[in-house]
Amino acid sequence: MAETDRQLGRRLEQVIMDLLQRRASTSSICPSDAAREAYEGDDEGWRALMEPSRRAAWRLVAAGKAEVTQAGRPVTDTEARGPLRIRRAAPQRPAGSGSDRHSA
Repeated sequence: MAETDRQLGRRLEQVIMDLLQRRASTSSICPSDAAREAYEGDDEGWRALMEPSRRAAWRLVAAGKAEVTQAGRPVTDTEARGPLRIRRAAPQRPAGSGSDRHSA
């Protein structure tokens, strides 16, 4: 039975998160890393998974699980042009924490 687009998307999301988990928390991956990992052949067929891999990365961004970067800084899908990198999302600090807090 053929894999649906939705199933492929979910599988690519999982591949991206698995690849990121295997790397240092400050490391990033290329969408092609996920496409190659998800492709089940030995030829260049992984290239057909590049756009689905990018879309999976943007869904992970929307879910707060990843960041897409260019030149080391996070970008939005509307401003991104050219090569992308994917990294784990920065941990969210609880409201009211941080260096702006002063003791009385």
